[in-house]
Amino acid sequence: MKKKINKKRLLELINNFKSSTILTIGDIIADEYIYGSTSRVSREAPVLILKIDSEHIFLGGGGNALNNLGSLGCNVIPISVIGNDHFGKVILENIRKLGIPTDGIFVEKDRITTRKTRILAGSYHTTRQQVIRIDREPGNMIKNTTEEKIEKFLEANLKKARALMVSDYGLGLVTPRLIEKINKIASVNNGVIITVDSRFKLAQFKNVFAVTPNEPEASLCSGIDIRDEDEKSLTEAGKKIMKMINPSAVLITRGRKGMTLFKNSGKIVSIPIFGSDEIADVTGAGDTVISTFTLALVSGGTLEEAMNLANYAGAIVVMKRGTATVTKKELKEILNA
Repeated sequence: MKKKINKKRLLELINNFKSSTILTIGDIIADEYIYGSTSRVSREAPVLILKIDSEHIFLGGGGNALNNLGSLGCNVIPISVIGNDHFGKVILENIRKLGIPTDGIFVEKDRITTRKTRILAGSYHTTRQQVIRIDREPGNMIKNTTEEKIEKFLEANLKKARALMVSDYGLGLVTPRLIEKINKIASVNNGVIITVDSRFKLAQFKNVFAVTPNEPEASLCSGIDIRDEDEKSLTEAGKKIMKMINPSAVLITRGRKGMTLFKNSGKIVSIPIFGSDEIADVTGAGDTVISTFTLALVSGGTLEEAMNLANYAGAIVVMKRGTATVTKKELKEILNA
């Protein structure tokens, strides 16, 4: 029998969001969107000519995760590294506009700021469609001196936070040394909830409170191919990750198939996607999930309650185009509907 969701309880958790402080460590990306119109073919090559109408830069990657936390009303202390370039400066400016401190965001002189440029094109009076994405990445790990600064900042600010949230996009910020530091904090069990979303290095984390991989990340971490519509392979992967990392929970996000929560008690809970499965854009959905999940936990929610709130938040954000966030107001509206 399907357990009924206590929406009143979830609304109480949302009201507690404002009293929480969360430390974030994540690769902040400049998500650049260029919108244009096409009306003719170039004489130089068989390609369309794009006339640019507008350009926008949003906080992407770990930046979207901290943006989600801010929009949900909690206090955020971000840790990251950017380059000393135009896009690094834009990132700092955007974060400051949110009222979030930037003293934990370190600048490396010779590093380029990660930028993902999405070109969206269409004819006049039509919906713009993404035609290409151009990525610019640093290609190297952060410097040892920067690692030392991050460790000192982390130690100095850890007592201020209820949780440490890691958004590792594999862009050089989360080094083996930093993972070792995070694992050490997790092993001390000092009351800080540590949640991790790591694209390539999930298996290196140990004893953290929860990890939130999507299906491809769970497959990579476990070495088990999670086949579509195959619950057995999903269960095997979730259980193996639980043994490898020893967290309290593994939350696997499954796109249109919803989410599955594995608890260290052995209990497994699956929930379907909320709302329509006609997804508009998955950009940043994982950031929204880990942000809401973490915030719900530090606000006093159980693992199941945190999963349900994250599911509602994910349902809201995938219906928005581009790098998007969810607000407390939107969460309350969907729960009161």
